[in-house]
Amino acid sequence: MQYSSIDGHKVAYNRSGNASGEVMLLVHGITTYSFIWRKLLPFLEQSYDVIAVDLLGCGESDMPLDESYAIKDHAERLYRFMQQLDIQRFHVVGHDLGGGIAQIFAVRHESMLISLSMINMVAYDFWPVQPITAMRAPIVRQLLMGALDLGMMKVLVKAGLYHKENLDDELMDLFWKPLRSREGRKAFMHFARCLDNHNLMEIVEELKQLTVPSLIMRGDADPFLSATVAERLHEGMPGSQLLHIATASHYLMEDEPEWAAENILTFVADKHA
Repeated sequence: MQYSSIDGHKVAYNRSGNASGEVMLLVHGITTYSFIWRKLLPFLEQSYDVIAVDLLGCGESDMPLDESYAIKDHAERLYRFMQQLDIQRFHVVGHDLGGGIAQIFAVRHESMLISLSMINMVAYDFWPVQPITAMRAPIVRQLLMGALDLGMMKVLVKAGLYHKENLDDELMDLFWKPLRSREGRKAFMHFARCLDNHNLMEIVEELKQLTVPSLIMRGDADPFLSATVAERLHEGMPGSQLLHIATASHYLMEDEPEWAAENILTFVADKHA
């Protein structure tokens, strides 16, 4: 991991791949961090300079509880992060809340984006969803601080996978790692508490005006985010492309990494043609 400092806080990221290629920024969602891209990296690294970031409060990044983890604030931190790395143009790929962050980034800083790809992402006001919504209630947060265990997390992760056999000890260790500490649990709860779907409702009209090439991918077995999310976003972003796959759930990158990588790479290449 490498580290950058944003507003006095450490932001961790992994940078790998083709140093002479265009930059591709990967943005995760809640309950995950940069590890979630592990199966895509071997495909993307061949042609691109890939940056997989840990959002503030996640993974190896600092976990301050006095900073907002609202997605609009994460988007602005990513802008400063890329400015600090002196990267002026890049592709962005976002999953889950990372897809929402990418939408806000595109609206605010479209000139920086070469392409926008989103995987099983939030959009409009179709979120937060259970079990994240429950975590915003103080009494539930206190209960979860004491009761959240590996078994509960395993149930959530399993629900987000189509290929249940992929849920091995290695994957669970990666999901559970930040939650082993009290600091990590508090940051997770703080992230959930900061979520506000108004952040995305505020940009509805701006989304319609975006001209950056945009790809929406959905694993149709997702129990957390309905098909309506992807369909409405596709309708609300003229010129966007929508792809479905039946054999993937919320964590599409774990279920069907080759399919995801192939479609991202083909989409980006086509837009360059």
